[in-house]
Amino acid sequence: MFISDLLCISHQKTYDLDLFNNGPIYNEGIKYFALEPDYTSLIPASTLRRMGKFMRMGVGTGLPMLQKHIGVEGIILATANGGVDDSMKFLNQIEKYQEGTLTPTNFVQSTPNSLAGTLSMMCNNKGYNNTHVHEGLAFENALLDAQMFLESNKTKVLLGAAEEISDWNFNINLLKGRFKKENCNPESLLESGTIGTVCGEGAFMFVIEATQRNVLAQIKDVGQITTENPAEIFELLRNFLKKNNMKPSDVDAIMLGYNGDARTDSLYNDFYNSMFKGKAAFCFKNLCGEFPTASAFALWLATYIINTYPIPDKVIKVKPQKEINNILIYNHYNGLQHGMILLNKAN
Repeated sequence: MFISDLLCISHQKTYDLDLFNNGPIYNEGIKYFALEPDYTSLIPASTLRRMGKFMRMGVGTGLPMLQKHIGVEGIILATANGGVDDSMKFLNQIEKYQEGTLTPTNFVQSTPNSLAGTLSMMCNNKGYNNTHVHEGLAFENALLDAQMFLESNKTKVLLGAAEEISDWNFNINLLKGRFKKENCNPESLLESGTIGTVCGEGAFMFVIEATQRNVLAQIKDVGQITTENPAEIFELLRNFLKKNNMKPSDVDAIMLGYNGDARTDSLYNDFYNSMFKGKAAFCFKNLCGEFPTASAFALWLATYIINTYPIPDKVIKVKPQKEINNILIYNHYNGLQHGMILLNKAN
């Protein structure tokens, strides 16, 4: 399957691609809030003021893709925390108003699939509509779903992911020890050597087609596993490469999900050193933060890298020495859910 178009809202200036022209921006802290564009030309004001952040970002990236590309026959999205903020607001209203007259907006937007449904209604798209909520593997499962859909329908779909930072999920994960307790300078996040990471959010949309015509890149394959055993991760890697008739030497670059957590970043070191030592290597969470569907941002960034856009210095772990024709993305969530995506340059 092939990427023909893409759009991203993140902690960086990615909506207008200014990231590649002027480099990343850095705001010290442990919450990497998304930089939202001006939605007023896209979303009516009466609708916009009723939208939570998850809905605004998702519609702000998904609607332009659906309006621009005629013939999209499916909407497949991924999220872990989308809708949680509105869900908690609705539950608090039940308590506050003693189950009396409640605001319907928070109820309507309180489920993860509210974004996919809203996009469908705004564009009168009556095709396949599905939302994956498998936490750290939600986007990988959405990719697999899109792959199977395109194999049988030979058309195109809108594939995406969206997450928001809500007080509820942030505080729960902070108590679990997933985030740093001290403010962290983003420029030194990956070298912090301390426990925990930073929280991120954003929305990422891709138009995926079954046929290769005017495309930017090919998503060759996706693999996933849930395990705490490193040996099983390497077995998945070997089988993944074998399935795609590749040897480690055939891989041009690796994109790894380093997030500055001293407990789990070693998995990326082991992954790289096991088979790819000396290869070009990139990181991405020092730009977007950590969240369950961060691999969607990695795919967005890798697509531009493979199309020879200027690579921000802070993304480079090992400098490329040759042209990049393929990138292997490896990301894990909390050292438990592991995903791999193979991206090829479109020929």
